[in-house]
Amino acid sequence: MKKRVAVYLGSIYRGDAKYGRFLLTMLLSGIAYGLYRGVQDNYLAEIVHISKFERGIVEFFRELPGLLVVLTLAAMYRLTESKILKIGMAVMLAGVAGLMLFGSGKFIVVVFMVVFSFGEHIIMPVKSTIAMDLAKPEQGGMALGVSGSLNQIGHIAGFVVVTGLFVAFSRFGLGQGSIVPFKAVFAISVALMVGAVLVSLTLQESKIKPERKRFYFAKKFSKFYMLEIFYGSRKQVFMTFAPYVLILQYGADTSTISILLAICADCGAVASPMIGRLIDKLGYKTVMVSDTLILVVVCFFYGFSHRIFSTDVAFVIVCVNYVMDSIISLASMASNVYVRDISDSAEELTATLSTGVSVNHLISIFIALVGGWIWEHVGMELLFSLSAFLGILNSIYAATIKTNKNDSGPGETRQNFDQI
Repeated sequence: MKKRVAVYLGSIYRGDAKYGRFLLTMLLSGIAYGLYRGVQDNYLAEIVHISKFERGIVEFFRELPGLLVVLTLAAMYRLTESKILKIGMAVMLAGVAGLMLFGSGKFIVVVFMVVFSFGEHIIMPVKSTIAMDLAKPEQGGMALGVSGSLNQIGHIAGFVVVTGLFVAFSRFGLGQGSIVPFKAVFAISVALMVGAVLVSLTLQESKIKPERKRFYFAKKFSKFYMLEIFYGSRKQVFMTFAPYVLILQYGADTSTISILLAICADCGAVASPMIGRLIDKLGYKTVMVSDTLILVVVCFFYGFSHRIFSTDVAFVIVCVNYVMDSIISLASMASNVYVRDISDSAEELTATLSTGVSVNHLISIFIALVGGWIWEHVGMELLFSLSAFLGILNSIYAATIKTNKNDSGPGETRQNFDQI
């Protein structure tokens, strides 16, 4: 088995590339993130006592690093990608260490959540670049797949560990409302992040130091920017408030949330290549338009199940729809294919997608604030109805896209990107 894995990886990465260290860094940080993410919402609700409206405020600040990621990377233009990765890992470590060491006051918790998010957003773009730099020229996509899979496996492992720990602690009378299990999870996450940082320090320096533009706007990408606004709006409703609905409305404990996140990750690993094939077969426009049909159903049951069914039945339906939303969110990759189709170079593609991240986060942070107010003062029914409406607007706008022959199915590629 070991030999097969070595041969497989050897067929992807350059002979002189010390890819094992990079992959181990991705795995360790992935498990640490899974632990952190697995307890985040329950920690805010049970220990920090963040209200519905305050949850939106927390998300506003937590997403600010994503909005500023282009500016952050531009400020590091003298650094190589591997140095930026090391800095990002160290910042993530500082964030989770702060949550472990300091109190559970609202201000201090939000500060360290923002620190963790800052590090997370720093490494998002550069880890993909490093993965492709370590790969053989024709194996960049496979290298991305391997590092992405390891990261996802790490998330799942973290979610499973959280579930096991909270079940074990509950048997000792440390169930809901106790801070001890949360601190234990943060401590394990810190240990893993220390390992990830130490391993990352041994990474060979990459020679990649691409030009980092602050923002890149072009008129031909205007539809993509609008699609990112619609998608960022509807995505933020679910990302911020869906777990909180499970916790506050249905009393879901940390183990339940972690299991759901693990299921979402498993389903994502299986569904992602399938959706990718659908995009190739049906075209990105068809996928962008049709995914809203499922979204409307998901939003309806998420917002109204408690008014239609008994609490137990509604809880099961909402859990199923939580997983469904994580799957249909994968269809957002269709917009990336659309950008690739109309870009003239790989540099233009990268710059446009980076700007899309900032545009996405710009609307996301305001939706988080407005969403918290809507839920607090009007009700979650309107909140998720708004998400469905934004999804419908997304589909209507996507239908106005004029496709060319490259969106007609598999086997069609742009000459500009033969070497990507």
